[in-house]
Amino acid sequence: MGERVISDELAKELTISYLREKYEAGALSPQEVMSTIVERSIADADMNIWITPPTMDAIQPYLDRLSTLSFADAPLWGIPFAIKDNIDLAGVPTTAGCAEYAFTPDEHAGVVERLIAAGAIPVGKSNLDQFATGLVGARSPYGDAHNALRPELISGGSSSGSAVSVVRGQVVFSLGTDTAGSGRVPAALNRLVGYKPSLGAWPTKGVVPACASLDCVTVFAHSLADALVVDSVARGVHAEDPWSRNVVRKPAGLPAKICLPSGELGFYGPYAAEYRAAWLQAVEQVREVSRREGILIEEVDVDLFAQAAAILYEGPWVAERWADIGPFIEANPGVAYPVTEKILRSGAAAEYDAASVFVAMHKLQQYKLEARNLLRDAVLVMPTCGGTWTREQVLADPISTNRDMGRYTNHCNLLDLCAVAMPAGDAAPETPFGITLFALAEEEGLICGAAELLVGSDVAVAEVAAASASADAKVDNPVVAAQTTLVAVCGLHMRGYPLEKQMQGCGARFIREDESAAKYSLVKLPTSPAKPGMIKQQQGGAAILLEIWEMPLEAFGGFAAAIPAPLGIGKVELRDGTEVPGFVCEAYAAEGAEDITALRSWRNVVPL
Repeated sequence: MGERVISDELAKELTISYLREKYEAGALSPQEVMSTIVERSIADADMNIWITPPTMDAIQPYLDRLSTLSFADAPLWGIPFAIKDNIDLAGVPTTAGCAEYAFTPDEHAGVVERLIAAGAIPVGKSNLDQFATGLVGARSPYGDAHNALRPELISGGSSSGSAVSVVRGQVVFSLGTDTAGSGRVPAALNRLVGYKPSLGAWPTKGVVPACASLDCVTVFAHSLADALVVDSVARGVHAEDPWSRNVVRKPAGLPAKICLPSGELGFYGPYAAEYRAAWLQAVEQVREVSRREGILIEEVDVDLFAQAAAILYEGPWVAERWADIGPFIEANPGVAYPVTEKILRSGAAAEYDAASVFVAMHKLQQYKLEARNLLRDAVLVMPTCGGTWTREQVLADPISTNRDMGRYTNHCNLLDLCAVAMPAGDAAPETPFGITLFALAEEEGLICGAAELLVGSDVAVAEVAAASASADAKVDNPVVAAQTTLVAVCGLHMRGYPLEKQMQGCGARFIREDESAAKYSLVKLPTSPAKPGMIKQQQGGAAILLEIWEMPLEAFGGFAAAIPAPLGIGKVELRDGTEVPGFVCEAYAAEGAEDITALRSWRNVVPL
């Protein structure tokens, strides 16, 4: 392509489809895109978006790696993204917004590893409310991140820099975290989509915990379509994450009913009246769409959600935050941001004893039951925020302003709900208003279908379902229905071996025993524990005994992305000539590995 300046050619609003089209047409290269991103980050330096800002030196190794990936098979090939600085990126300090706490991880967080495996380019570590404690974006010693549209207003937190980086055209999407609303509030205040998957659907391995039992990794993007491509890569059980679980995102569909709050809601801040008007307009849109589609509207008492929310920061769950961060604070008094330290230390209060924890757990369990009964096959719509504040107002009154920002968000993870925050017009010029759609953990497809409907998309629900699965559906498999894929396994994932539970955790089921075509060698890799590697031969080889499993496509992307080199997923030829996805090994690994082809099966090498 040659050397050329492309700053004016690269759109400010970056999306996956836009960049992939430009790459495929040769109109842009990833190198040029990243160079422009670095320029933009320098121009926006006073907005306090980054803790570790983009540099070409740090980005270059990921650019070089693109040559080893197939553009067609890597759904995020060359797509730049930001990482909230409480999520690990190997070789880059994780600060959690506190320089004295910083450490440099040796490996990526589970989600980051999967995104990079799919071709995404991490460009930097974004600013946040220190220790992810806050919903305002004004609690960082690295400076309070400015709102992307009106710099005098708060950006929202704690995932402040992550959201602002997307709007300012420095990434296509960004990772945030969400314990009480941090993946949704910044989306609403910066006119973005914020997708919060169900608890455990994305691994939190490599995330500095806020409340480990409630933490989620989330994504900010300009559209739901982009958020769902990221979700399809990030989702899935992680073998080393005790909090991960198999939560399949079903195809997008419409709920039987939409729940709206009954009575008046509370609004706050300098634009309270404008926010109230924007909410009433959003309610009318929801009612109109529901009438058109024949969806029942039910007005519900939202006091249930307020009571559940109160348990988070007015109950013993603050002690969980103290359990993780308390030892650092005790050893380093006065180091943390003052308001952050005050909030963290509240978790050490004497009233939060073991008995209080169980009292709160029992109360919460009743709330969960009530929420499940209310929201079965339903979507709840609420304002994401009831207002906003200027940065000066928050600095003058950091506690009550922050509390208000969580009024309609804090309940979500406690009640095991999924959520998507989406723009719903502006409350005032360049002052976005947003709504959030909530559903039960196993009904993420409902918030996707309802969200597409409410933004006035021309895409039919069936087409939305196809689009949301597109990043996973890379395997042309005529044998299995469109929503699953066969997977051939030859080692530790077989029945009875340690990683069988990983298959089960992904929702996979055993189909049959089979064998490969007589074209493979089998080696014992010098790993701990030892693993087999199947390598296809140009000549010769033997038939290797296999197991065939069936796995939901929703889980397959994350499963494949987490497989460590030299293993991977490729096409395995079976004895009848058909090909299915399965475990294969790169040829270079044969050097120094023990050839066990003659034994034909891992069960003959490591018997149960």
